[in-house]
Amino acid sequence: MEDYERRFDFHGLGQAIRQAREERGWTQEYVSELVGRGARTIMNIENKGQYPSFGVFVKLVTMFDIPVDQFIHTDSGQGESSCRKQIDVLLNAMNEKELIVMRATAEGLKKARETEVSE
Repeated sequence: MEDYERRFDFHGLGQAIRQAREERGWTQEYVSELVGRGARTIMNIENKGQYPSFGVFVKLVTMFDIPVDQFIHTDSGQGESSCRKQIDVLLNAMNEKELIVMRATAEGLKKARETEVSE
C-alpha cells in the first residue's frame, strides 16, 4: 500500500498569515485571542512554518481569506522549491499594479542574465 503521509511546507502559509495580519494592523496577540491559542503559536506559524492544528488552520485561512489549494494540493507543485512557493504566496496577494512591476522586474532580470551569458 502506498504511503500517503507527506510533509507539507507551511512557511508560505505563515507568510500569508503575517501579511494579512499586518495589512489589518492586527497583532499576533490579537489573532491568538481570536483563534483561542497563545501568541507564541501564531508567532511559530508565521516565523517557522509550524503546522497548525486543523481547527486553527481553518480559522486562520477563513479569517484572512487565504486560498488553501497551494497548501493542500501539493502534487501540482511537486519539485518546486520552498522559495518558489513562498514567492507564489506573495504574488497571489498583490494587486494588478504590483504584478506589473513584478513582471517588469522579472523581465529585467531575465534580460540581464541573457546578457551575461552572451558576453
